[in-house]
Amino acid sequence: MQLRGKIVIVTGAARGIGKALATRFAQEDLRGLLIADIDGDRAAAVAQELGALAEQCDVSREQDLQRVIERARATWGEIDLFCSNAGFIRVDPDPQNAASASDEDFERSWRVHVMAHVYAARALLPGMIARGSGYFLNTVSAAGLLNQIGSATYSATKHAALGFAESLAITHYDQGIRVSVLCPQAVRTELFAPGPEGAAAAADGILEPEEVAEITVAGLRDERFLILPHPQVLQYMQRKAGDYERWIGGMVRFRRKIMASAGVK
Repeated sequence: MQLRGKIVIVTGAARGIGKALATRFAQEDLRGLLIADIDGDRAAAVAQELGALAEQCDVSREQDLQRVIERARATWGEIDLFCSNAGFIRVDPDPQNAASASDEDFERSWRVHVMAHVYAARALLPGMIARGSGYFLNTVSAAGLLNQIGSATYSATKHAALGFAESLAITHYDQGIRVSVLCPQAVRTELFAPGPEGAAAAADGILEPEEVAEITVAGLRDERFLILPHPQVLQYMQRKAGDYERWIGGMVRFRRKIMASAGVK
């Protein structure tokens, strides 16, 4: 996909990876760019920097996403690229109990990390199918391919997000619609925090958001389904698929190591 002349929406775009994506996309001579974020003031500030539009948006609410999409349509026309990037992480309250998160945390994670992608697709697919083109970029995280030690809510919902993205890609390929999943490990954003969870994600280094954005543009240009800013993730995926039992054992040992280094007993 060439971004020049395209209409793009980025959610979670007021900071971190989303802001870096929007900033990098803005360099591609877009026809239109809309910055959406739950923090409306920060979204407006980023939009002003980039000459874009801004909308406050809670992606867990289908009506919010519909409103954002309709504003972009009313301003420029049909959306070419929708970047479903908004996300958050909640650590397991008890690091020794993978089921310790509350129902509320699981539900919020489900709505932000899975249903937000579904809501966007519901709103956009009819138009994309009718014109035979369109693109979804969903930020899934390496946790959706592997796991996130210390956060069962994040791991479970990111796996589900990957499954939905696969369904989009398979079902709609012959209708001219393309899908990419962005799956970094640790990135230097407000989402990344010290502790066992951060240590697990940072084992292969911490990237800057701008590096991730540059890699993403290249992945979109090549229309790759998997965009892996940390290339080691592909090798880990292959190990997991090749010998699941051995991979689980390796992850158990890795968890022991990072828990011990963090002083968690």
